[in-house]
Amino acid sequence: MPLTTDADIHDLLAGARTIALVGASDRPNRPSYGVMAALQRHGYRVIPVNPQITGEHVHGEFVFRDLAQLGDPIDIVDIFRNSAAAGEVVDQAIATGAKAVWMQLGVINHDAAERAEAAGLKVVMDRCPAIELRRLGVPPVA
Repeated sequence: MPLTTDADIHDLLAGARTIALVGASDRPNRPSYGVMAALQRHGYRVIPVNPQITGEHVHGEFVFRDLAQLGDPIDIVDIFRNSAAAGEVVDQAIATGAKAVWMQLGVINHDAAERAEAAGLKVVMDRCPAIELRRLGVPPVA
């Protein structure tokens, strides 16, 4: 069952340091662009993932093709893909040993959430971490 209590979501965000943002965009009018900037301002290291702009940079970070390319441990995989495509990202998150998957507003995939939870990952669905940081008063990452 995805994390739904404020306390659980607060604890997840407070304990995270590195976030992979799948579906990152280099276009300022896209929600993922603004959310990535907000997460960076809060102190997280945010690693953009998008096969369409691999090798480019978004907010100063190199864009990777997929999660398998990342060498660093990932606390949260933030998914900016449609609900159907989220399943493949969740499977990659499981394979790479991420600690949690976060499906953005409007992204709901119960089957993928069940697979993630069965593999020991925490799951948040249909929420935005940038909104939750403000709403829950999560302190900046030190």
